[in-house]
Amino acid sequence: MAVAEIIPPSRFETSRRLFLKRGFGSPGSLAISVIVFVVLGWIAWSFLDWAVLRAVWRQENVEACGQGGACWAVIDARHRLILFGTYPFGEHWRSALAALAIIATVVLSCLPAMWQARRLAALWVLGFASYYLLMEGSLLGLPQVTTDGWGGLSLTLFLFAAVVLLGMPMGLGLALMRRSEMPVVRWFAMGLIDTIRSLPLVTTLFTAAVVVPLFLPSWLEGDKIWRVIIAFALFFACYQAEVFRGGFQAIPKGQVEAGKALGLGYWSILGRIVLPQVFRHALPSTINMVVVTFKETAIVTIIGFFDILASGKTAFGTAEWAPYYIEVYLFVAAIYWVFIFSLGQYGEYLKRRMTLSER
Repeated sequence: MAVAEIIPPSRFETSRRLFLKRGFGSPGSLAISVIVFVVLGWIAWSFLDWAVLRAVWRQENVEACGQGGACWAVIDARHRLILFGTYPFGEHWRSALAALAIIATVVLSCLPAMWQARRLAALWVLGFASYYLLMEGSLLGLPQVTTDGWGGLSLTLFLFAAVVLLGMPMGLGLALMRRSEMPVVRWFAMGLIDTIRSLPLVTTLFTAAVVVPLFLPSWLEGDKIWRVIIAFALFFACYQAEVFRGGFQAIPKGQVEAGKALGLGYWSILGRIVLPQVFRHALPSTINMVVVTFKETAIVTIIGFFDILASGKTAFGTAEWAPYYIEVYLFVAAIYWVFIFSLGQYGEYLKRRMTLSER
């Protein structure tokens, strides 16, 4: 009895007791809970029946579509278009390997063993170089495919990784500039951050893709995809700078003064005392920004890029497959969910790791 009184209940046991108390603790709660679970069960069974039991899975059986079940035959027939967009059909293997290169780069970057500046820099240089060499092709002796022909999942992953990779240090730089003691630097950062954050992302990307070339000589225009990536990264950086600013404000000024008293210079105080705590405080909001950025890559379809969402729309753009747009959107949504859920779970892992390190 003494042991039972000393050991507190686990989090699962506490949640179970609270659920039973609130859901079934009174006749009214019991009735509402039963109704809710019956409705949810009916919805789940209806979806299972439509999506699995009565579904058509193969393109050869397309005649059976439209009889009350999902027609996944559209995915069987058009999955290459959804995943690779307008990339040449015979070169899809290159697009698949390029997407795997970006995924491998991101996954390896998440391993604690890679959390060193040199290792991360080498990894990302190798990852992006592999992506570009495979997608463009000419430097490897393969048929050249310009950026206008890139599309599908590989383009979405490339845009996301490039925006986060460029935007994170830009955001930190803007946050430091906003805290600068030099008025000109501080006002410039404040003006840039507030201006970009007051504009919709669509406006920023449209300006980079369409408006900026009107004011530049042809030799300075560059490729549209890089202009869009830089504009997208700047948009990400301005929001991330505010996240970092909140992290800076959470650090007591006494820690900086203590560093100065120990004879440390500005960069030593910043790198060894301030920034580790800033990243810890800013982690939840940073994970949220990364997740939002992955979802916002779909906006590039407005300015002419053939990302995975645009590829999905094209997949049911013919008369044969037009009735089965729901299946295509569910397939694309599942892809987004896999990546976003993985990012979210990794964020939870980082928070648990940092919580344990503080104890």
